[in-house]
Amino acid sequence: MTRSPALRSDRCPSDDLSEFIYLDHAATTPLCREAADAMRQGLLLFGNPSSRHSVGQVSHEALDTARGQVAALLGCQSAEVVFTGGGSEAISLALRGTFAALRWRGHLVTTAIEHSAVLESAEALRRHGVDVTIVAPEPSGHIDPARVAAAMRPDTVLVSVMHANNETGAIQPVQDVTALVHAAGKLMHVDAVQTAGKLPIDTLDADMVSISAHKFGGPKGVGALRLATHHRVEPLVCGGGQEEGRRAGTENLPGVLGMAAAAVSAMPRLHDATYREQRCELRLRLLQQISTLDGVHVNATDPVMAETVSVSFAGVRGDTVADVLDMHGVCVSTGSACHAGQDSPSHVLTAMGVSDERARATLRFSFGPATTAADIDAAARSTVAAVHQLRRVSGHGSLLTAESAGAH
Repeated sequence: MTRSPALRSDRCPSDDLSEFIYLDHAATTPLCREAADAMRQGLLLFGNPSSRHSVGQVSHEALDTARGQVAALLGCQSAEVVFTGGGSEAISLALRGTFAALRWRGHLVTTAIEHSAVLESAEALRRHGVDVTIVAPEPSGHIDPARVAAAMRPDTVLVSVMHANNETGAIQPVQDVTALVHAAGKLMHVDAVQTAGKLPIDTLDADMVSISAHKFGGPKGVGALRLATHHRVEPLVCGGGQEEGRRAGTENLPGVLGMAAAAVSAMPRLHDATYREQRCELRLRLLQQISTLDGVHVNATDPVMAETVSVSFAGVRGDTVADVLDMHGVCVSTGSACHAGQDSPSHVLTAMGVSDERARATLRFSFGPATTAADIDAAARSTVAAVHQLRRVSGHGSLLTAESAGAH
């Protein structure tokens, strides 16, 4: 397979997927056709949704309909949906907005494996005077609810735990944590950016849930925060009274309509047992084929998202393997796209106790609805060949073979 050509601007991105194997859905997903169609319609709705005249009211009605569709994905009332400029803003509004409303008083509990949007917000809160406790994960990549409970104090205001990790796919026990948090009379935020449109999130009992459209087939630059009506946050963006005073600025109507259409498109898959079984089969298929190599380590144990596979290959650099695969038309990553190009090892893997060497030897494969068994087979063949080649060049291949033989 050769390196894919640049996408043509006159085609829907999904049409071009046949030209390469895209296994980086955890970073961003192709825009689904339903979202693209909805956005085209949104571009024609030029009226301001806040205007009282008839042209503005047409836009307002479209915004209301989209809000209801996103609310259905989140399992809440339309009034609880706050549209934002993306998942990071939704997370920041949940964390910083909560403590800003309290004049930076109180205590936050979160975990060491959170997305940087959470950890950087936590650090900003610390600079404002908020006390922050970071809970370490288990070696499996999961958070123990008992550790979260032990970290809470009388002055704890908010606990923030992600639904599933963006690097390893480890599904966190957020319902158990939420029950403990609510029993203590505290607030709960769940970062569901990686799971929205992939796993059901409508049953999450958290007071706040953050999502991002481009992780489930919608456009970039638009997200949402499910904000319980009993909780008040200080807006991060001030100005007009849009979003019930919770986020100022004229709404990105084409983006919101695209997000809503992607949500509607994704929802039937969430409870489709056949679809879920197919995703699990793809994961197993990939792991079986790359495990023909020596020195392969899977970086999270069950429960994990079937769509996300984090593996380390001893004796090679993950970024080098990813570059070789890219030249052969296979798109994967070494971890979070937010830290692409950085040489520092993954903070998630480091928190799990993984060595720096193994962390730097890691690749993340992440699937989407269009991923096929043929894609997995081709990607696995290219990965095995790339690792073999790089090990031979570095001299690690013979060492691994000798170690493997000695183990037997």
